[in-house]
Amino acid sequence: MINLNINGVDHNVDVDGDMPLLWVLRDKVGLTGTKFGCGIAQCGACTVQINGVAMRSCVMPVSAAAGQPITTIEGLSPNGDGKVQAAWVAHQVPQCGYCQSGMIMAVDALLKTTPKPTDSQIDAAITNICRCGTYARVRDAIHDIAKA
Repeated sequence: MINLNINGVDHNVDVDGDMPLLWVLRDKVGLTGTKFGCGIAQCGACTVQINGVAMRSCVMPVSAAAGQPITTIEGLSPNGDGKVQAAWVAHQVPQCGYCQSGMIMAVDALLKTTPKPTDSQIDAAITNICRCGTYARVRDAIHDIAKA
């Protein structure tokens, strides 16, 4: 049994410690906002925050996350009205939307440590892949949040 604190709620899950956190979140806890993309920690669709740090959950064994606060897109802003989500709407960032939960989690983590990031800091921190190519909108949204 592994104890996880997800979005402020404790969950005891009976899984192998090597099971990726992504599948525990989706299949055992029922939080499906975190998406599967590549399975090799390259695309970022599976990004969650562990202790406020953006992490790729598809390659993280659930045992490595035990005892640490985990935040998923569902816990970032339960009503979907957080500052990053609001900027996403204002800049019409998502097209298909599949990658957006991971992208939003990565951006939120960046803004916690770097409230006014430069373009090079954004490029270094936000390595999530968006097949729709809305990177210019993402950058504009981040800069608007930083100005507020």
